[in-house]
Parts: sequence; structure tokens; C-alpha cells
Amino acid sequence: MSDANQRTSLQKFFTTEAIGGMLLLAAAVMAMILKNSAYGDNYSAFLETPVAVTIGVMDGALDIKKPLLLWINDGLMAIFFFMIGMEVKREILIGQFSDIKQTILPIIAGIGGIAVPAIFYFLLTADNPEAIQGWAIPTATDIAFALGILALVGPGVPVALKLFLMTLAIIDDIGALAIIAFFFTSKLSMTAIIVAGISVVALITMSIRGVTRLAPYIFVGLILWASVLKSGVHATLAGVILGFCIPMGPREPGRETESPLQMLIHEVHPWAAFFILPLFAFANAGISLTGMKLADLFTGVPLAIMVGLLVGKQVGVFGFSWLAIKMKLCELPEGISWQQLYGAAILCGVGFTMSLFIGSLAFEEGGVLGTTRPDRLGIIAGSLLAGIAGFVVLKLATPNNKT
Repeated sequence: MSDANQRTSLQKFFTTEAIGGMLLLAAAVMAMILKNSAYGDNYSAFLETPVAVTIGVMDGALDIKKPLLLWINDGLMAIFFFMIGMEVKREILIGQFSDIKQTILPIIAGIGGIAVPAIFYFLLTADNPEAIQGWAIPTATDIAFALGILALVGPGVPVALKLFLMTLAIIDDIGALAIIAFFFTSKLSMTAIIVAGISVVALITMSIRGVTRLAPYIFVGLILWASVLKSGVHATLAGVILGFCIPMGPREPGRETESPLQMLIHEVHPWAAFFILPLFAFANAGISLTGMKLADLFTGVPLAIMVGLLVGKQVGVFGFSWLAIKMKLCELPEGISWQQLYGAAILCGVGFTMSLFIGSLAFEEGGVLGTTRPDRLGIIAGSLLAGIAGFVVLKLATPNNKT
């Protein structure tokens, strides 16, 4: 890819993410307003609408019956993670991850951004064994929301800072996928696991044999998603596996510059940014404030999540980055100041949709936290404060006459 085409592609990516971040905010605000209005019961009833899909094979072993909320969380979010899988594969083959020297700093920063918030959470919930299961909630970063805030800073934001934040977010996504795979797997169904295994083998075989038609991948991918969902392993992992199996080679003779992977990323990305993530935010951000007091934010799980996002993230990302640079493991990217790096570290505390997603896995509705799910209060408060603080720091550190 030429430098000009790469710049154009990056500009489109950042623009899409920035607009998507605005839509996320609007969807979350709308959900909060509806939940706390006279239409609150209608909002909840809409999300509880039962939806069933009958596949009609294996005596109904793969039939799916779930409320609309879980179709959004398990179905549409699998498409989002499908895009993440494709983006990670692309970055490994031809992008940022193809040159390890360019990725040392965001990898180290990403490790800090996952480890330190989790430590803060553990420390603040050590006296509540049931709350410990939410430790992964403050480890996430919502890249769409973060880039949306970054866009508001103005045209002076260095492209290198956007790339750092984007690469760091991908590291976060990889960490989130590992967390989902190892820590949020329920009782397993061997029948569904066998079907999922056969599907994975079929996808890998097609990829190795150079099959470039997308229809077979999508067909087998749907079977994989249904079987993984029924297996007890979280269904979003099916999206990641399918994303990794989409071939990078040219789609058709004479069109060497376009591959199935690149084409699908370009087609799925706007749907993820403008529809899937805003709909997810609308479905999950509706918190009833009835009976809640400001003091509730400073106790238990909400406090641990808020501190993890607002303090743990910036300490982890900036602290690990500072150590790595001072130890000469890597260098501060050209064009980025220490103040701007710190501002980006604070923005990483905008967990929002990704934290809500992990929270929905850690604390089921009506579970140990009850039906009010106060974890969502900590997520929204922590993300909001991190977004405001990150914006202020970056605005002060980035004169608009810089390019």
C-alpha cells in the first residue's frame, strides 16, 4: 500500500471512529433518559422481547432462544469482534504489528493498562469475594469513544498519537478476548464443542487451500457462532476465529490490491461504528437512578471500577510507557510530547462499551449485584471522568496550529 493510500485509509478510519464515538454518547444518553422516564418499563420490555431461531438439526441442539438484549450482546457483538479479528490479522501481516520495533511501546503500555486497573479493583474489593469476578471490567478501552474525544481536541493532534492510541486499543482488545476465553466460560456442551471444532477445521482448511470466495466462510462462520454460543464458550470468540480465517490474498485475478480481508474490514467497519456499538450502548447503558444516591458511587464495585478506569488506566499506561522509554526499550514516538502521551493514557480509561460488555459477562442481571447492576454506574462515571480529564490535558498540551 502506498503512503498516500495508507494516509487516506487512516483518515477514513479515524473519521469513522470519531463519528461513531459521538453516536455512542448519544445512544447512551438516550438510554439513560428513557430508563428514568415514564417509558422506562417500555425500554426494559423492548430489551426482554423473546427472539427464537430454530435451526432444525441435531434434535434442536443448535436452536437459539434468547431475549433481544442477549441477541445484541452475543450476536451483534460477535460481528464487532469479527472485525477486531480481521484487523488484528491485518496488523500482524502488513500493519503496525509487522514491525516489532513500532509496537514495543503500545504493547508495554497495553500490558500496564490491563494489569494496573485490575490490581486497583482487587485492592478495593478484597473484602467482597462475590465482587472479585468483576476485576476485568476496568481493563478495557473503548477506542471509538476515545478517538471521538481525541477528534474534539482539534486538528493539532499528531497522527502518531492517534496511531499509538489505536494500536494500544488493539492490544486491549486482544487482552479482552483472552479474558473472555479463559475467565467467562460457563458449563460446556460437548456436542456443541464438537460442531464448533469441525467448523474451525473447515475454516482453516479453506484458508490454507486458498479459497477466496467469502460465501463459504460466512456460511461456516454462522454454524461456528451457533455452536460456540450453545457450547458455553462466549459466542464473540467465534467472530474472532472467523476473522482470523478470512484470507489476505487477492480476491480476483487482476485485482491484486484488494483482498477479501481488506474488503470486509472496509465494509464491516462502518456498520460496527455506526450501528452495532451505538445499539449495544443503547441496550446496556440504561441505568435506573431510582433510589440511588451519589454516595453509592463511592462504595464497593462502582468505586473499584471508577478508580480502575480513571486512576488505574493512566497509572498503568503512562507508568509502563515511562519505564519502557527510560529503560531504552523503546523511544517516545516522534511528534508526541510527554504531556500528550499522558493525555492519551487518561483517555484509555474510557472503557464504556467494552467495559459494559465485560460487565454483562461478569455480573448477570439479577445475580450477585441484583437487578440494579451498580457496576454500570461505575463504568459510566469512570469513563465520563476519564474522557473529560483526557480532553482537558490534551487540549492544553496540543496547540491547534500544530499538524
